[in-house]
Amino acid sequence: GGGGGGGGGGVGRVGGGVPAGGCRRGGAGGDPVGLGVRAGAWRRGRGGAGLRCYLPAMARLLATTASLPAGGGAYALPTLTVGVFLTDQPDHRIAVGRDRLRTVPLARLQGWILPAGAEGTCAFDAPLDVATVSLPAALLQGAGLDADPGAVAPVVGALDPLLVQMVLQAERFGEGGTLYAETVAQALAAQAARVLRPAEPPVTAAIDDRRLRRAVQHIRAHLAEDLSLAAMADVAAMSPAHFARAFRRATGTSPLQFVIAERLETALALLRTTRLSVAEVAYRVDYADVPRFGQHFKRRYGTTPGAARGG
Repeated sequence: GGGGGGGGGGVGRVGGGVPAGGCRRGGAGGDPVGLGVRAGAWRRGRGGAGLRCYLPAMARLLATTASLPAGGGAYALPTLTVGVFLTDQPDHRIAVGRDRLRTVPLARLQGWILPAGAEGTCAFDAPLDVATVSLPAALLQGAGLDADPGAVAPVVGALDPLLVQMVLQAERFGEGGTLYAETVAQALAAQAARVLRPAEPPVTAAIDDRRLRRAVQHIRAHLAEDLSLAAMADVAAMSPAHFARAFRRATGTSPLQFVIAERLETALALLRTTRLSVAEVAYRVDYADVPRFGQHFKRRYGTTPGAARGG
């Protein structure tokens, strides 16, 4: 559905003559991102450009970006692959396996997670920029996820915000040396495993009211957006006052404080696993005021965001 780590041109192979931690331009032949795009169509000046980055051998993670012309085609992925769309695709269509092609509109920073062995077709009516990361089975198994074909269900639509940010930063993993690359590759695999092996977080599991559970899930999926009390209450189908009382009884904290805590936890993970600036991390968790972000962060963790990065 708009990218992939292994169809056609065999992008899923790690190595391919590229030095560990190195990158090369896409379009050398075949279909570099598994989209049924003919050989050469991905070259600069022919409708697209891309960059393949192979991390050191122990990490064995492949990050790719591509700019593709409108079209689509068949895909076949030898390894589990995460694709993040960088452009809106309101008419995106996808079929997984023998399913019929169905319309699944995808906005920027939405995408898909397709398991190893996934095959199907996809189509998109506008040029597409997409970032993909292919995660070999060994890396996922090290994170505690069964990556065998059939063990992971496809995900198409909204993705975990932290996973998205890690995919967008994946091409830069090799810049910090082998140890750094391996560490963050393992962190990305662990995050993917967490997303694909959904264990109910303790707060959610302790909530009996499914309306409140729905609100908590909504909060975690939309940390970069404006989460007003009215908006959260609307998700729970409650009045704002009733929602605030019920939420505090169920969680021991107010909805606002819960949102702040979730945003700061995500920010901490971004600081430790990406090269985003402190200001960019703040923006990703809906803090327009960076000093205020720093104050909240230090109050919670006892250190500054910059110092936490090295922790």
